[in-house]
This record gives sequence, structure tokens and C-alpha cells, in this order.
Amino acid sequence: MANPAILTVDDDPAVSRSVARDIRRRYGDRYRVVRADSGQAALDALRELKLRGEQVAVMLADYRMPHMNGIQFLESAMDIYPRARRVLLTAYADTEAAIDAINIVDLDHYLLKPWNPPEEKLYPVVDAMLDAWTAAPDETINDIRVIGHRWSAPSYAVRDFLARNLVPYRWLLADDPEGGRLLAAAGLTVDDVPLVLSSDGTALVKPGEAELAAHVGLTTTPAEDFYDLVVVGAGPAGLGAAVYGASEGLRTVLLEQRATGGQAGQSSRIENYLGFPDGVSGAQLTERARRQALRFGAEILTTREVVGLESGGTTRLLRFGDGNAIAAHTVVLATGVSYRMLEAPGLAELTGRGVFYGSAATEAPACAGEEVYVVGGANSAGQAAMHFSRYARRVHILIRAGDLRRSMSQYLIDQIEGTPNITVHPYTSVAGGAGDDHLERLTLCDPRSGEVREVRTSWLFIFIGAEPRTDWLDKSILRDDRGFVLTGSDLLADGRRPPGWSLPRDPYHLESSMPGVFAAGDVRAASVKRVASAVGEGAMAVSLIHRYMETQ
Repeated sequence: MANPAILTVDDDPAVSRSVARDIRRRYGDRYRVVRADSGQAALDALRELKLRGEQVAVMLADYRMPHMNGIQFLESAMDIYPRARRVLLTAYADTEAAIDAINIVDLDHYLLKPWNPPEEKLYPVVDAMLDAWTAAPDETINDIRVIGHRWSAPSYAVRDFLARNLVPYRWLLADDPEGGRLLAAAGLTVDDVPLVLSSDGTALVKPGEAELAAHVGLTTTPAEDFYDLVVVGAGPAGLGAAVYGASEGLRTVLLEQRATGGQAGQSSRIENYLGFPDGVSGAQLTERARRQALRFGAEILTTREVVGLESGGTTRLLRFGDGNAIAAHTVVLATGVSYRMLEAPGLAELTGRGVFYGSAATEAPACAGEEVYVVGGANSAGQAAMHFSRYARRVHILIRAGDLRRSMSQYLIDQIEGTPNITVHPYTSVAGGAGDDHLERLTLCDPRSGEVREVRTSWLFIFIGAEPRTDWLDKSILRDDRGFVLTGSDLLADGRRPPGWSLPRDPYHLESSMPGVFAAGDVRAASVKRVASAVGEGAMAVSLIHRYMETQ
């Protein structure tokens, strides 16, 4: 294994050579010094290191660089090496920008230029950064390779699962020379994809999510049988509950069926979340929250499908789809919502083969130069359109209403109107889709006149409506007619407590019809569908849990 790397990036050749020379003089016997002359070159170097499974300890970036400044570089670099320590090199005049970067990219330190003598101004800073990184180094990442077909729904499912769980991988087409050689070496044919290979030669053929999760090192089995708090769903509300529960001493486990982040985790850019004036990607926000929950001692389990909830005195029992169960004093339901299926002929058969629900960020680079269609008029659709506009020749937003103003935030509307390759099509719905091995054309309809037209495209991303993930609750928890969990005063019909309520008090604000079971975020009836409110409800639920447990 190669020594961990210290990365320096500066567009000024003299400064770049100087900082690399000083770093190499002090640390060259223990660390590799990687030097780049631009933010993009540095990102390319980081990706190459990641693919090789190597570690990066510290990144030092100059603030004033053309095309991509130091803050922008460090923000992007966090997605590749989230645990590497980040230092911004800045002139005295840019100190304010460096201070702002503390919020934007979790900057660890800023260093004023010039740093002579390095023994007094540079080395103490780097020493502190290396000590902090050594205490919690980045994980050694295996070079995971996925071999599959371009228009294979199972291949897409594997890639999407890995991407949403922030597991790096290389994507190889089965009909490319390298992909074909790997299939042949494994004794397989193109009919056996997707194939997942790790650096030690272990091969998984058409793996399910649970098998894939265990293979890449995600935790799937609880360490205990009983907890103070079980959180179901790892979106913003669930992550908020896990962070606050674990930080306040509750034995906490977070259960997620697919990947942390929920719908928010798929967002390419969240720009109205407090504390991030330049926006933050859903993946970055999710990863920070996940690390925070783990640091406080919460367990996070993936690929755990919860299929039932039962009450037994002061114990709440959650049953898994594999027949096992887990028990706790309290439960937070934070299962969020899923996008509603678009009922139009031909779409179901093409799901994962040109038709996608949600942003499907793994597909964005493949959309280069293509015509992309986005269905939906809420913020998630707008954020996806802005993301895809960086790759596609043109992005078409299809909405049934006359404009975006009823359902989308104004900042997104302004961005869309200012993006020349995005076109909004009002009064337009999808009447059907067709294609052989993948989506090739859509039939669009004007719901007012019934007029139809056909367009050619291989890319349809759907963001319509929201359905709560609560069918598994059956009759154990009261829900409204749309399936959202009723809580607090909404349970008091005509001033009467819900049927079967056993306590001599009314339900707390976020408490469901089963005492000790709380709901937070989008799954709760009448909730505000925003990331900040979901995080707040997750935190509030923990406060109410303390009140509940004090009386038991």
C-alpha cells in the first residue's frame, strides 16, 4: 500500500513548487506529495487515487485560481475524500472568504501567504491536520468494478445503489474489450451481468442489495437486540433523530432499506438550507449527517426492510422482511415518501432503461449532448433539470400546470429562466413511451385539447407527487386517507383520544396513535416538505422521547 498523499493545488507555478518543496522536505518520508496546477487537475488526481484505493490525508488549495477557486475545489473534493483535512491558502485580503469557507466546506484551517518561515507558520498547521487525520483516517477503498449493459435495469440498480451509498466504483460495459476480458476471466457471458468485482478478485453475479451491501462493507446486522430508540428511514428526519438521540445518550439504531439521504440525498444541489449560502449537494449533506451520527455512537443498518410494528407493554417490536426482529423503548418513523409512478403505456417496461424515478445522478454524464425530459414542477424536478443542463444538449421540463410558480421555489425558477438550454413546456403530460431495448420515443399530450405529438429521446426522469412509505404499518398506526401518519392533535377526533390509547394524557405533538412511536418528516400528515423542517422534527422527536421515557 502506497503512503497516504498530501495534495497541493495552486495555479501559480512558483507558489506551487514552493509549497510542494516545503511539504516534501518535512513529510516526504511518510507521505506522497501530489501537486496540481488547477482545481480540475486536482480533482482528476483525487479520482485516480480513489480508484487505486489510496488515501489522502491533507489537501491544501489556493483560494484565487481561475475557473475553479479553492473553495469550489475543496467542496467538490469532499465528495471524493470526505475525511481528508482541508486547508485554504489565502492572501490577507481574502480572509473573509476563508472564514465563509468554514461553513461551506467544513474548512479545517486557512493559511495566510506567505508562510515563511515554514517551521513557524506552515508545519504546525500541517502537523495538526495530520494528527487529526491519523486519529480517524479515510477508509481504504477497494477498486470495485461493475460490468453490465448500458440499458440493463439490473445493472442500473447496482450502480444506483453503490452511488447512493457513496461507494466508489468503476463502470465497464460488457461489450467493451476490458469488460469482455473480465467476464471471460470469471467464466461468464454477457447474459450474466451485472457482475461486481472487488480488488481481491471476489465476484458477485447479479447480486441483490443485501448481498451487495455486505460485500462493500456496509453494516446490515444490529449489534444488539434491544435499543432505547429505533429510527426507521435515513432521510433528513431520520438522520436528525439519530444524531440527536445518540448525542444525548440513547442507544440508537437507524434502519434504512436502500441508502441514507432519502429523496434529499439524490438532490444535486440544495440552495435554501440554512448555513450553506452557496448551496450543498444532497450527497454531501447526507454524508456529513451520517458521519455525525456514527461519531455519536449510533448504528446505521442498510438493506433492512421493516415489515411490521407491534406493541408489547413498554416495548416496541419491529419485524424485518427476513423474519428477524428488533425491539426498543421508542421508535421514530421517518420513512419519507416515494415518487408516484407515472401511469402511461410502455413506461413500466422501460424503468431503469431510459425511464427513471428521481434524479438518477449516475446517468447524468451519459446524457451528454442528448435531449432530456423531466416530468414534474416541484423543487426536486427543478434541481434535477439544472443538474442535467450541465450535460444535455437540452432539458425539457414537462408540467401539467400553466407555469412553475405554484410549486417551485422562486430561486429555482430564476435559475431555470436564466439557463438557455432548459425549456419549460406548460400544459404537457406524458401519454406513453416506446422503444426496443431502451426508451426511444415519448408521446406527449396537451390535457386541454387532447392534441398529441411524438418526440425522440432516451431519457425521462420523473418527479411527480409523493406517496408515503407506510403500507407496512397496516392497522397498527392510524393514518389519513392518503397514508400519512397522524400525530398529536390530529389524533383527537372531537376531543377524544385515539382508540386503544392507554395513557392518561393526550399524544405529544409528533406522537402517533401508538404511545412511544413518533413520526417525523415527510411521512407525517400535514408536515412541511422541506429538508430543514424534517431535520427539525427529527430533533424534536428526540426531545419528546425523553419526556415519554421519564414517565414510563
